[in-house]
Amino acid sequence: MAGTFGVAPYLVDSLVVAGGGAGGSTSTQGGGGGAGGYRALTTSVSGTFFITVGAGGATSAYFPSDTRSGTNSVLGVTISAGGGGGGSGSNTPVESNGADGGSGGGGAPNIFNGGSGNLPATSPSQGSDGGDAVASAGAGGGGGGASAAGANGVGTTTGGNGGAGTSSSITGSAVTRAGGGGGGGSTTPGTGGAGGGGNGNVAGTTNTGGGGGGNQNGGSGVVIFTLPVQATPTFSGGVTQTSAVVGINRVYTVTAAGPTDTVTIG
Repeated sequence: MAGTFGVAPYLVDSLVVAGGGAGGSTSTQGGGGGAGGYRALTTSVSGTFFITVGAGGATSAYFPSDTRSGTNSVLGVTISAGGGGGGSGSNTPVESNGADGGSGGGGAPNIFNGGSGNLPATSPSQGSDGGDAVASAGAGGGGGGASAAGANGVGTTTGGNGGAGTSSSITGSAVTRAGGGGGGGSTTPGTGGAGGGGNGNVAGTTNTGGGGGGNQNGGSGVVIFTLPVQATPTFSGGVTQTSAVVGINRVYTVTAAGPTDTVTIG
């Protein structure tokens, strides 16, 4: 884990996970929500900058819908993760492909495709594509995860599994985040991807960026960063955070912060 003693700027590790997308608007066959974008970086930081924890997407009777996809998480101007794409449902006025995002949402029944992941594009990739629905009146595709694409729906009965998330030990123990939501199926829902992705009828897990299963909300994101123990950051009033000492660093886990909130380091 990175860390330097002395004065700012400090070399820090950071993990930024955006909010996951919601699943499609039908619990039986909707596509799974894509996971929020996942970015792990080591950067030199000093000064005051924005910090935002993205919200999970909310289910909606309409698609496309601005509420279906998750929202971005931000740590400064150069460390941001795109919200997960929403899955598409079979009872929407116009069925469609899953939404693009950090990871793509799963496609709706009637042979619609999953959304594209890694949008906006980053290197390394922040997420994966959603799975397709491959049969007429078929099961929804799984949402993409940070490290794997969502699986396609299986015929008319079985939803595609959500793509797996990515593990990080930034908090001192390995935790997997940003799994895609499972697609809905007429008989068998898909399994949510490891890392907070919801099963076919289950919401994404809070503060993991997990995608929601069919007809369920996405999980909110999280921002985690390290500082040398002698450094003291100052957070604005809307920030909810906890901290713990891990080795030579103190690790700050931010679970809520709005778009105007800030942290000052230096």
